[in-house]
Amino acid sequence: MVEPEISGNLVIVRRENEMYEEIVEEIIEGRRLHKGEDVSFLLTGNLEELKRGANRIREALCGNKVDLCTIINGRAGKCSENCKFCAQSVHHSTGAEEYGFLDVEKIVDACRENGEKGVRRFSIVTAGRTLGEGDYEKAMQAYRKMREECPEMKLCASHGLLTEEQFRGLRESGVSTYHANIETSEKFFPQICTTHTFQDKLACIRAAKKAGLQVCSGGIIGLGESMEDRMDMAFALSELGIGSIPLNVLLPIAGTPLEDKKTLSEEEILRTVAIFRFINPAAYIRLAAGRTTMEDSGRAAFLSGANATITGDMLTTSGNNTAQDREMLAGMGFDLA
Repeated sequence: MVEPEISGNLVIVRRENEMYEEIVEEIIEGRRLHKGEDVSFLLTGNLEELKRGANRIREALCGNKVDLCTIINGRAGKCSENCKFCAQSVHHSTGAEEYGFLDVEKIVDACRENGEKGVRRFSIVTAGRTLGEGDYEKAMQAYRKMREECPEMKLCASHGLLTEEQFRGLRESGVSTYHANIETSEKFFPQICTTHTFQDKLACIRAAKKAGLQVCSGGIIGLGESMEDRMDMAFALSELGIGSIPLNVLLPIAGTPLEDKKTLSEEEILRTVAIFRFINPAAYIRLAAGRTTMEDSGRAAFLSGANATITGDMLTTSGNNTAQDREMLAGMGFDLA
């Protein structure tokens, strides 16, 4: 005879499974979750069911394609902003490398080399609040030359808080996507940075979109924020209509105010990835820094809703080898064409 409490638990589990299946089907059919409605099941529900549901949403709405991108640190260090997680801020003593804007030929060579490795999206990332006139022109030269010499490569840019006019210039030079992370929730943002605001970030994103650029925007988890903050970030990105959402996992860096933060567990990372898929069902959920904290380079995350990643070297933290990423993802049945 089955014990009553065990039987009761089975009934609860069965009901939870049915609830997930119903919500997943509704999302696939067009329903979207919105801030303010009861989404507590994302926080408290069975993790395996949540991951399974997120993977089904990804398969149905995004297919089996994985988007690989890589970046080059075009200008390093001496950033005026005081983001607590960043090794490149002048407000922290981290010993991070510092140099001015790279030679255009070096950037173009890196773009070409990544193209030969099968990467089809390449971005120049620069430290600093924005680009001065001289560095902006160097960036434009680099994008124009990459467009000519690497026509198969989709060009992205990440240069801080630019103006709409500057965004138009980037688009005319061959850039299709601009990267500007909102980092975290609007509520938690002042705990991480005070030299610019969450609203500054939103204004930047809207200006880039107005100039005709697509936007890649996400943030970092493990800063000390709550899971509710992460959901708020996911909802903010949904409301902005962001199509590519990079998720970084904090790797505490000595010399920053967050150097003593405990690294997130893999279970918490996977729940967060799945939550972002439920809230942004048709977006690229892009694994970025912090994959090295997970088993098998984050393999489980690609079965929990993720369908994109930054490959190669990150800015100040080592990423994953492109050939290894391609082998792993192809072996999982993903389309890397």
